[in-house]
Amino acid sequence: MNNPTETGPWATPIATGLTGCFDTQGNEIPCPGSGQDGETSYGLPWPHPRFQAGDGLVRDNLTGLTWSQNANPNDFPIDWSEALELVAAMNEEQALGHDDWRLPNRRELLSLISYQARKPALPMGHPFSNFFLGWYWTSTTAAINPAYAWYIHLEGGRMFYGRKDQQYLCWPVRGQSPILAATGQTLCHDQEGRVIDCLGSGQDGEFRHGIPTPAPRFLVDGATVRDRHTGLIWLRDANHFQTPLSWQQALEAMVQINRQGLGGRRAWRLPPINALESLVDCSRHSPALTTDHPFLNLQEVYWSATTSYFETDWAWALYLHKGALGVGHKPSTRFALWPVCLPARLEQG
Repeated sequence: MNNPTETGPWATPIATGLTGCFDTQGNEIPCPGSGQDGETSYGLPWPHPRFQAGDGLVRDNLTGLTWSQNANPNDFPIDWSEALELVAAMNEEQALGHDDWRLPNRRELLSLISYQARKPALPMGHPFSNFFLGWYWTSTTAAINPAYAWYIHLEGGRMFYGRKDQQYLCWPVRGQSPILAATGQTLCHDQEGRVIDCLGSGQDGEFRHGIPTPAPRFLVDGATVRDRHTGLIWLRDANHFQTPLSWQQALEAMVQINRQGLGGRRAWRLPPINALESLVDCSRHSPALTTDHPFLNLQEVYWSATTSYFETDWAWALYLHKGALGVGHKPSTRFALWPVCLPARLEQG
């Protein structure tokens, strides 16, 4: 039996796929000593081959999920309710030989994104066809406004939310992943944002797929907090430097706090974007964290160590109040820093 203070079991964030490192102006630089995502490559590594295709299906060997090879089976945008109905119709027809299709939740769809790619932001050599460089619906309602649902833009990988009565694309998935974390969403909402019975809705709140969040999720140890869901260790003070920083200043601050041995540790890093996203509880907003979180001095936006491959003088950031993933211009001194440490079993990795 694992020590409950150490494991959850862990829903370790997957690697972003980013292998390059880039300076503030967007120029590619050598990775060693940069502290960037392209150097540390933290996360569950991608298998090779990543995908197996056949009979119109694509199995992702990283997550265990199976996708339709056609990334846009409806061929034109539809609203959120229509997307859920489309998947239900696929099940009635046993499309591609299966009757367990569903609209992916936000972490499932996000798992396809490669941060080393753009137009589309999919892993190199992927076998998908008929993809469109636009927004794709997820089955996850936006807690900040339940008349909206989360979607992901395939051009560059941004994740935000749109009105459910607007029209976007639909990419069905089937199966359950043994490695992805559940989003935390438990309620279901209609197009207008009213709470409805989850049974038969096809929404994230009905299926709740993924590794469930442990209770308590967070354990305080002095100046640090261990996340029992992922095994990651965060500073309890989520605004230790008390001032907005540029991206380069955030990277340099990691060197400073490791010299100090802040919280008794010397392996602090600027977190990759998938590590930051792993903190999000999709049932909550302002902040998008579990109600039992023990963090202090939370800020609205946090830098990640992950450069935006779409425009390399920008870097990815977590918008914590909303739970959204966007980008910030690297020279801008607008965002906060939230250092992370790997769990003990990975610190030597």
